[in-house]
Amino acid sequence: MHILIAPNAFKHSLTANETADAIQVGLARSGLKFTSECFPIADGGDGTGHLIVEKCGGVWHEYDVHDPLGRLIKASLGIIDQGKTAVIEMADASGIRLLSPEERSPLMASSFGTGELIRHALDRQVDKIIIGLGGSATVDGGIGILSALGMKFRDAEGLEMAALPVNMSNFRHIDTSAFDKRVFKCQIIVLCDVDNFLLGDLGSAAVFGPQKGAGPEEVKRLDLSLGNLSELAFNSTGVRMNEIIHGGAAGGIAATLKAFLNAKLVNGGEHFLQLTDFEKSLNNADLLITGEGSLDEQTLQGKGPFTVAKYAKEKGMIVIGLAGKIPLVDHPEMNKYFDLLLAIGNQPTDLETAIKYTASNLIRTAILIGRFLSLPKFT
Repeated sequence: MHILIAPNAFKHSLTANETADAIQVGLARSGLKFTSECFPIADGGDGTGHLIVEKCGGVWHEYDVHDPLGRLIKASLGIIDQGKTAVIEMADASGIRLLSPEERSPLMASSFGTGELIRHALDRQVDKIIIGLGGSATVDGGIGILSALGMKFRDAEGLEMAALPVNMSNFRHIDTSAFDKRVFKCQIIVLCDVDNFLLGDLGSAAVFGPQKGAGPEEVKRLDLSLGNLSELAFNSTGVRMNEIIHGGAAGGIAATLKAFLNAKLVNGGEHFLQLTDFEKSLNNADLLITGEGSLDEQTLQGKGPFTVAKYAKEKGMIVIGLAGKIPLVDHPEMNKYFDLLLAIGNQPTDLETAIKYTASNLIRTAILIGRFLSLPKFT
């Protein structure tokens, strides 16, 4: 039996690589006779860029950029495809992991550092830039990125305003006279792991703002501010930002990149698998094991485990999904893609403790899977 182990990261606990390794260790300890390949996956979330560069044999180049609060830090730019393609992990320059919980401030946090990485990529004369949006600290609608590329935002009197969410509702004019036109000669592909629109109850501010530190009043203010930016974008580009699927990703950055930079927004999981030649590994497998922190209805919206499960099911393969959390009741739609859904916890516990023991719980669960597959019926 050849098993393909293709999990996503377990958020706040294990990377996709660490998750795959833990499952492989458990299977090996079970006594099952098998071969395996670890193929860690990502879907646009934090870590996607690093996996792409790793799988594609790329290299990293380090630059000085500004973090979400304007402090100078080091962030990396990945280069693949013999120097023709740059890979940017937004979380490296503008990620929430760069801030302590006390520092989270969606009205002040900027995506400027990610824009700096784009500029460095343009300096390297690449033909394509791939951007993974996951793990951002911002709800700035990408105005920080645009500012780093030379765009200016002015009030009703024509005075330039700092490109920060706290000022966004007062923007009245967009000045593109100093904008870096090189960006239009470069294909930009944005990997998205959500399909939310920009505005409204399911928009970027309402859904993702609280995760980044926004209270109820700040969420309302951010939504109105993004609405103002959407109007300015329509007047400037003719693109209706709120009609763009995936547009709400990373605090509205996806919609802005589409409207102002003509970026291509794609399902992060699908694009990752195509880029890394996943199907070649799948063709050699008899069984697929995937997973992430939670496997539920949201998984079916295009998350990485769903994408690999869909590919496997098209080939008639058995799929096992492992997670810290699974639906409490039988879920017919999930059953179409996962033959077996297993929660890795072995007793009631709080989230902090569960996260602490993710690796050991994955190993234990994989041992049980291996022993089950070793029963005479399966050998």
